Amino acid sequence: MWKLSVFLSIIWAVNLLYGEWFAFLIPSPSTCSWPHLQPPSSSLNEVENGSDYVKIAVVADPQLMDKTSLPLAPKSLALEIVQFYTDLYMRRAFVSSVLAFNPDVVLFLGDYFDGGYILSDQEWEESLGRFKHIFDLNMLRKNPNIKLYYISGNHDIGYENVNSRNPEIVKRHEREFGATNFKVTLGKVDFIAIDSQTLDGHPQGKLTSETWDFVKNASQDIYSNPRVLLTHIPLYRPDFTPCGPHRSSPIVNQRIYRDGQNQEIWYQNYVTKNSTEVLLDLVRPALILSGHDHDQCTVTHMSKNVPVTEHTVGTISWQQGNLYPSFMLISATNNSTTTPQDAISTQLCFLPMQTHIYLWYLSLFAMTLITVLVWPANEVVISRKLGNIMGNIKNIYSSFRSAIKEKNEDENCEYEEIWDAEGSMHLIKKAKKVSSTFVNESTSIERGNAVMRSKVRKQAGPDGDATTNPDVSIYVGSVRTNRSRGKMVIWRLLRGLRAIIVIAAINLPLYVLLVFKDWIDK
Repeated sequence: MWKLSVFLSIIWAVNLLYGEWFAFLIPSPSTCSWPHLQPPSSSLNEVENGSDYVKIAVVADPQLMDKTSLPLAPKSLALEIVQFYTDLYMRRAFVSSVLAFNPDVVLFLGDYFDGGYILSDQEWEESLGRFKHIFDLNMLRKNPNIKLYYISGNHDIGYENVNSRNPEIVKRHEREFGATNFKVTLGKVDFIAIDSQTLDGHPQGKLTSETWDFVKNASQDIYSNPRVLLTHIPLYRPDFTPCGPHRSSPIVNQRIYRDGQNQEIWYQNYVTKNSTEVLLDLVRPALILSGHDHDQCTVTHMSKNVPVTEHTVGTISWQQGNLYPSFMLISATNNSTTTPQDAISTQLCFLPMQTHIYLWYLSLFAMTLITVLVWPANEVVISRKLGNIMGNIKNIYSSFRSAIKEKNEDENCEYEEIWDAEGSMHLIKKAKKVSSTFVNESTSIERGNAVMRSKVRKQAGPDGDATTNPDVSIYVGSVRTNRSRGKMVIWRLLRGLRAIIVIAAINLPLYVLLVFKDWIDK
């Protein structure tokens, strides 16, 4: 049983090392790498000169869980556990997977807190502290080699019916994350970020008019660099538009909910068709990046008869309805190019499936429990069954050799001549007599000093005190155990509990070490 416990401990250690560490390490270049490093789209010269590109990592919808996420009491143990393991996953994904690519820029596409516009200032500050810890912002903001940019999401500042009545929510967001509308040039590409939550508001509204004025001003120079439009809410697409091969959840069609009195928007999952068309005509982007949907989606829009690709990046969290969290890598050229398509290239990268990892842990625990409880009681039976299987194999092998033995049958027999009454002779086949040097096996054994028995001798003497292995006492031959069935069950449970304790004693410290290795700031 000790050997089995050690073996299961090693199995658990290997699985924990993979699920808590190796799965989050940088993916292989064949599945995820910078687009400008991938042949055949790149020439050898491009591959060798990484400085010709600005490397941009895109992260969407972390949506940190809080009191608004689940029907659990604030500060309850259950909510704290859910928050911890959700935050831990995103920290591992960002630090071990995203930052491992050494990006020059990190773009966040909104929805940083689940109840951002609902939280009080104190609760918001607590969520902000978690956000900074998860994405290591205190370290990154001190790093001159990495630039950070943020756009706002509906969970951050709300839609029109929220932000128009509570301007302090927008100001609180801008104090920490910057303006909701901005333009930045990375390499030879212009990135235009807009507050898409206000695009479809009342035209006379302050935030709506500010957003559209910004779009018009940012789009005046038609001879500028290629443009990438950054919007949290995806642009309009007809219902049931295919999202490409990376989509894992059902397609969500357009939904817009307005307040019954003043018709202010309080939810929408796509920008309206009219606003989308105006936006495409003004900005004329070469690429569109969006979030909000939590799942991957790639669609093509038409702008002035020119196709424009929009990538909706999936959430980086495993608790937001997507079993396959992801992030995106973008290569933006540093050189002047003839076409916008040559200036920007993208690569979608998937993160470990945390739900599947936890389900595998549960399956492994169930298999471990069954093994340690059943293994001691079936050890002899397993040996017997293996012996029976080997015996059947030998019988099959013997049947194949029977034909060969028939050819040599005459060597093992003799013929006797028999004459009948009519004077005819007949040959009768008879087995050869065994030589006197060969004797019955049992006789030769009896003459020796040792007597071998084919069956186990039953130890039933009145004064006999024999100590036997419990497995053998239960299963060898037809010997009945001296233990009662109740004691046998208790013995199995205790022995199984001892094995579980040994496995836990080895692997629990390893698990704690792997958890806090990633959680503690380096």
